[in-house]
Amino acid sequence: MGETSLTKKDIEKLAFDAGFDAMRVTTPSGLEENAEYFSKFIANSYHGEMKWIEQKADRRKSPLTLWPEVKSIIMLGMNYGPDYDPIKFLNHKNSGNISSYARGKDYHDVVKKRLKQIARKIHQDTSEQVKVFVDTAPVMEKPLAQKSGIGWQGKHTNLVSRQFGSWLFLGSIFTTHDLDPDPSEINHCGSCSACIDVCPTNAFPAPYKLDARRCISYLTIEYKGHIAAEFREAMGNRIYGCDDCLSVCPWNKYAKLTKEMHYHPRIELEHPRLDDLANLDDTAFRQVFSGSPIKRIGRDFFVRNVIIAIGNSENSSYIPLLISKLSEASPHVRAMAIWSLKKLSSPTDFNDLKNMHAKDENDASVLTEWQ
Repeated sequence: MGETSLTKKDIEKLAFDAGFDAMRVTTPSGLEENAEYFSKFIANSYHGEMKWIEQKADRRKSPLTLWPEVKSIIMLGMNYGPDYDPIKFLNHKNSGNISSYARGKDYHDVVKKRLKQIARKIHQDTSEQVKVFVDTAPVMEKPLAQKSGIGWQGKHTNLVSRQFGSWLFLGSIFTTHDLDPDPSEINHCGSCSACIDVCPTNAFPAPYKLDARRCISYLTIEYKGHIAAEFREAMGNRIYGCDDCLSVCPWNKYAKLTKEMHYHPRIELEHPRLDDLANLDDTAFRQVFSGSPIKRIGRDFFVRNVIIAIGNSENSSYIPLLISKLSEASPHVRAMAIWSLKKLSSPTDFNDLKNMHAKDENDASVLTEWQ
């Protein structure tokens, strides 16, 4: 073992110098109640098609399963508070509404780089072992953040902070360095149910419970299939994620604009035109969303989302564009083009289109949309 002169205060300074806005320390034990909740989440199939959650469920239940030698977990939060109310963007029916977290640079890249910077210094100064995690490993970040005192899990299951509202990215440093833990945070939601009430798809079967299969963020980002008809109108112009339950939290009155330039919205993603987005081919899609988390969902599923937004636009000038999408290679795009044409066309015009195009269709799901 090396010198252990690096104090918690020293690590906090490293964290703030690296651009983090919150740092607390907790221990790897004591998450049994959260593990039980997680087991019920899986048992109810609330995770939908996110099989990676199910496959690593046992490792996720305890940090000690992930790394038995860990003694302390340093939880870090980075503020990405926007300077606008995301709810207001829902009124721009000819623009695609992208979740606030995805309008700038991919936070995974930003946070992980800064975590490694701090972890490297801890290892150099103490010779203790370190591991860093950002959202991609089986770590229960939100319960650990609450246990460390950074915030608490609200009724929408997301983390809420008294300092930053709903707008914190989380990262963690696991270490064999023994640090004094901070007191946990208590729940400050009270009788408020704003986040539950605002959800356009009723994705919360009860407070503190999320059915991801009904969540617009899941449907537009994780779900690789035909989005069920019952959710399409509720999606409005949301083409990547949904901020509704985050936006209405009263604790956002204490939120602050992010200082991190990487999280400021790229100008072209503030009010992107639906027709421009729908016309992106695969190469253009990769170029436009280079360095963005949006790139990971792939062009076809992104355009699927855009076509649904076009169907919700009430703008019949999109009809020629939608007709052109009937010859797309992706059945997910073709199917939503049909749904949107039905929404924007007269019954007579839609029937004419059906007579013209349905006979050439051989995908069962797409044919169902014609019928």
